[in-house]
Amino acid sequence: MKKTCTILGIIILIVIVVGLSILKNSDGVNNNNASRTKIYQSSDLFTDRDLQQAADTAHATEFTVSDGENINITEAGTYLITGSAENVTVYVEASDTDKVQLVLEDLSITNETMPCIYVKTADKVFVTSLGANSLKVSGTFETNNETNNTGDNLNGVIFSKQDITFNGTGTLNIESTQNGITGKDDIKITGGTYEIKSNAVAIRANDSIRIADGTITLNAGTDGLHAENSSDDTKGYIYIGGGNIDVTATDDCLHGQSVVQIDGGTLVLNGAEGIEGTYVQINDGMLTINATGDGINAGSKSDSYDVKIEINGGTITIAMADGDTDGIDANGDIVIAGGKVDVTGSSTFDYDGTATFTGGTLIINGTEVDSIPEPSVVGNDSKGDI
Repeated sequence: MKKTCTILGIIILIVIVVGLSILKNSDGVNNNNASRTKIYQSSDLFTDRDLQQAADTAHATEFTVSDGENINITEAGTYLITGSAENVTVYVEASDTDKVQLVLEDLSITNETMPCIYVKTADKVFVTSLGANSLKVSGTFETNNETNNTGDNLNGVIFSKQDITFNGTGTLNIESTQNGITGKDDIKITGGTYEIKSNAVAIRANDSIRIADGTITLNAGTDGLHAENSSDDTKGYIYIGGGNIDVTATDDCLHGQSVVQIDGGTLVLNGAEGIEGTYVQINDGMLTINATGDGINAGSKSDSYDVKIEINGGTITIAMADGDTDGIDANGDIVIAGGKVDVTGSSTFDYDGTATFTGGTLIINGTEVDSIPEPSVVGNDSKGDI
């Protein structure tokens, strides 16, 4: 009997030790986030083909660009595009069941008024970068007034009306007098290296921007990543699951109408505001935010989601400029259940609802604290700036 009790005691001790270790992250911070519910699951957002970085060009149709000669793609397949030219647009106008893969290999296009790649119709388009590629629009973009067209402002160096995925092992540099990439549906990035300089938004989508991996450097005249859908407020979201992302923006670095969810990656955000959304959920990743407005801001832009900032994990460092600024500002609730949050500024937290701190490490102006402070008077005028 005594032996049985001893064994039972050892088993209970092991269970306790294992349980405690699960609640600890790698730097010993109690995350207390085992029961958290992610808004989006990565496995639901990317297909196997989205995540493939290699391109099978053995049977590809090959094009070498030439000045003033457009390329027209009208059916499914893989198309290898190379060379250097001016005033060339690659048009994709395929069936709504066709999947088209554009493989860019050491391609350089400089246009004056039209997108370098214009996707009109297809089921889905993949833009796969190999080698070093550059696309540029130097003048004022045209407005498309074709028959049965709503008069879209063709305001992106890559302009897509359909779902578009960017992958590959090469580089793609984009320079634009308006947007870098404009997508009317979903934009996905799963690999490759990108540098985008734009006078307006670097990457803009109607339905979503989804990033699984890649090295992305954005220098934007307005927002870095912007997702917004005027007809469906369940959409217009940003999901980041990995990658190295460096954004310099004169306005918002990340702006999601409905949700901004970060599950991983290394993000360096320098802008007027770091992250904007209705529901901001951070589950993992390393974020460094330097802002002159709000570091992370949640405001009501979508009736489909609660206004909330929820931090379940990751390492978040926020440094605010002096003045009418807030480090973490919610027109609703703030929940910190894990990770490490380090905020420096005259007004570190501002909220209209409740603020709860149930796990993780919270550092305010260099001092570790055990609760989220009451809202500061400084910065209250900036509430609702989304």
